[in-house]
Amino acid sequence: MTARTAAALGSAALVLVASACTSFYEVPIETPIQPKMDVTPFQRVFIAGFIAGGSEDVDANLETVRLLRSQLRSKSSLRVIDADVLPLVDLAREQVRPDAPPAPEAPPAEATNAAGSEAAAPAAPTDGRAPADPQHDVRIKDEKDLEPLEGIFANVDYWKKLGEEYQNPLIVTGTVLFTPHARSGFVQREQEYYDSFGRRRVVPVRTYMERKGFILRPKFIFIDGRTGTTIYSESFREEVLYSPQQNTPALSSYFELMDRLIPSFLSTLSTQKVKGSRILLK
Repeated sequence: MTARTAAALGSAALVLVASACTSFYEVPIETPIQPKMDVTPFQRVFIAGFIAGGSEDVDANLETVRLLRSQLRSKSSLRVIDADVLPLVDLAREQVRPDAPPAPEAPPAEATNAAGSEAAAPAAPTDGRAPADPQHDVRIKDEKDLEPLEGIFANVDYWKKLGEEYQNPLIVTGTVLFTPHARSGFVQREQEYYDSFGRRRVVPVRTYMERKGFILRPKFIFIDGRTGTTIYSESFREEVLYSPQQNTPALSSYFELMDRLIPSFLSTLSTQKVKGSRILLK
């Protein structure tokens, strides 16, 4: 045995001995993440309401307010104000209405037709329904429908007055679109089978599939209740698609998508902790 071989064997032996005497242990750690906004000037937060649209199966305004209030009660130091949810769509339309062109003047009362009778009024529905009101019959289907209504967020006087009613809180408002979505194409899924020896095998298979689901597009706007001005805003987009065999209710899909972005919303207002672990040698 040469000296070099003996030295190599000795080093290997030392490594084995050291390994036998070394133990590993896991240490949990928490890393704080500072909030995106400075909320120290505020003691209260008011989740006021949202301009919501999309699926008629979910009241996105009401559900979003309820969910955010519930989350902030347990995960924020700010006091959450309990108040009625604002019907923000109606309020925004009322503010837009004065800018609309004036309605045409009614014909003079003495106006008559060729037969000498009064001018004919528009025919009323014959099925017992009330005449449609264009102001309240317009549904918000996409972002284009939101644009004329978003001017309410720049109405400083409105938000300042609202802030005075609730002792100058941080006001959270914005828009929420929760819309049905469909997509067709090839997707990869796992297919299980058993070979000739009875062993279970899983292979990837590409299959053409028509899937349906929903898209959630919220925009959170944070307004200083003392001044009525916007101090921060952030937009999100989440999507979920289901196979044809799944029959998932719209409300369940809404909460599934909101669960994905709630941590990002909370990190705007309060310090969040990211939990992890480290492996140390002993």
